[in-house]
Amino acid sequence: MGVKILLVDDHRIMRDGLRSLIEKRPGMEVVAEAENGRIAVKLTRQLKPDVIVMDINMPDLNGIDATRQIVAEFPGTKIIAFSMHIDHQFVAGALKAGVSGYLQKDSAFEELDRAIRTVIANQTYLSSKIVGDVVKGYVEKLVTGESAAPSTFLTAREREVVQLYAEGQTTKQIADHLNLSVKTVETHRLHIMEKLDITGIAELTKFAIREGLTSLDT
Repeated sequence: MGVKILLVDDHRIMRDGLRSLIEKRPGMEVVAEAENGRIAVKLTRQLKPDVIVMDINMPDLNGIDATRQIVAEFPGTKIIAFSMHIDHQFVAGALKAGVSGYLQKDSAFEELDRAIRTVIANQTYLSSKIVGDVVKGYVEKLVTGESAAPSTFLTAREREVVQLYAEGQTTKQIADHLNLSVKTVETHRLHIMEKLDITGIAELTKFAIREGLTSLDT
């Protein structure tokens, strides 16, 4: 049985390219593709892939929150974050969520191949550039006594609600999308704004972008 791989990226051309390259490698099989984190969670429950190659910035449910949900339910699944973003907040957030590897999208395919084989062997794979940034960020946090990111004070559901508001959905649309009542979504929004000490959707959107929950190019 080969390594079952799920590709998660909101750009079809990226998924098509990765599938073509991966399926040329012996012992690897792409079992499905997903265009956002919410679909990735559903497909993981259905197909139980061995490895997920996961974009970070995606609409509806970002890769970090999708990773957190998948790892909680399927701790044996290996997730490789595959992103253009290599700044500390994204890498640290992904590692904390439970990824087994983190790779830049402009890496050569051979590095992705190596990352897949590394995580399957129960080891962590980080590109050399990312390793340096992770160590630097960790040292700076020790020196400055930096506190946890504000987004860590939110529940998983609150993070989902923040992302959807930031992406322009109305309260009714969010309620329908998450199978919640409008009143429940409004309650989540009230708690979010109280926790973050913000007063409007514009500030909420800025927060979501700053914390890596969404981006302007998703």
